[in-house]
Amino acid sequence: MESLNLAVIVKLEPDFSEGNVSYKPDGTLNRNETKSTLGPHSGIAAKAAFYAKVKYGAKISVCSMGPPWAELALEQAQQTCDADVLHLYSDRIFAGADTLATAETLRTGIAEKMQGKMDIVFSGHRASDGETGQTGPQTAWKLGFTFIGNVISYDVNLEKRTVVAKCLLTLNGVPNVIEEIEAPLPVFLTIDPSYKSNFTAVSQRIAFEKYQKEAHERAKNYKQYLKVFNIDELGVDKTIVGLAGSPTIVYQVERIPKGKATRQAEVFDGSNSEHIRKVVAKMREALSAMVIK
Repeated sequence: MESLNLAVIVKLEPDFSEGNVSYKPDGTLNRNETKSTLGPHSGIAAKAAFYAKVKYGAKISVCSMGPPWAELALEQAQQTCDADVLHLYSDRIFAGADTLATAETLRTGIAEKMQGKMDIVFSGHRASDGETGQTGPQTAWKLGFTFIGNVISYDVNLEKRTVVAKCLLTLNGVPNVIEEIEAPLPVFLTIDPSYKSNFTAVSQRIAFEKYQKEAHERAKNYKQYLKVFNIDELGVDKTIVGLAGSPTIVYQVERIPKGKATRQAEVFDGSNSEHIRKVVAKMREALSAMVIK
């Protein structure tokens, strides 16, 4: 039975924790002075691909478009999904790309630079540093793949070469509607933040432990799995990528109204009943102050 060939699109994003964000005078993000990490939605997409590797056996290729230091996202993704191949599409000409131009770069890499035809391509629901939810559907359209969004779980029928995915929707104003879709491979899945993998069989749990250990070992030497493509090596038309190929531009960026987190800690040292009562009283006070939305 033919195994699966998977691709995962990931993105290096600013680490917004603790308010560690630096801006340029024009209001745009200063990425050189802002700590970066694998985007949380990209991490979920990598977990979804790892599920297929554990359950069905699969080759996973992870790709990203970004500056040279975006290889950090690929390293972290490999640690998550035990990727066999890492691709970074990096060139100054790619800078300033909107979602449509980004989709063209990703399409070229996936369709023309990865080995074999992909069965499933995964991406996150969106990015944390911008409204980029169009990137997945646009890349699917350019690849000619069936697109399924907001996926919370999925399974593959290897004999029929189909995928059955459950999607979380809001339908006619009613939230949390689950729709089940069956589609022939190849497909493009964007993974909902609520996605969770579930390994029930003993064989799957054994495979999970095996591949997870392998992933950590591979990530220590991720550069041996990494290939970087500039625009000439990728062979993409310069007029349809980057800022030149973007029909939309970012006019202004608003700063995130969040400062560095501050905490006031009160230490209770001891284990007698009086200390326990004080801790319980503090917890009740904190809980009563919370506003439930």
